[in-house]
Amino acid sequence: MTEIQEAVMALSQSEKIKSGLVWVSQTLEIAHALPPGEKQGAEKIIRVMTQMISDEANLARRITADPAWKDVRKHIEKALVMIRSGVPQEASFHLTRALPQVTAIGQRAMSFLKE
Repeated sequence: MTEIQEAVMALSQSEKIKSGLVWVSQTLEIAHALPPGEKQGAEKIIRVMTQMISDEANLARRITADPAWKDVRKHIEKALVMIRSGVPQEASFHLTRALPQVTAIGQRAMSFLKE
């Protein structure tokens, strides 16, 4: 894969992952206010979506060889631990830490493509 192709993939993945992180963070806030039965269902969906985002970060790491994706995935995995442990409200902290890293990856890719 050429450097240009890697940059395009990094930019594409970063946008997809950023959207997912924002979506899950907002959904965690909404789920917190739901009644117990509905909250349990929402948390299952959140867990699946967060795992999908983690898988996308892992894919991005493999196709772009950018080591920064490893740190992104680490934060997402910590969020998953919080969700699985029954304290999903704590997951937002870890997702928020992943977001600027994903943004930085996308900005680096965009800068490379502009050159």
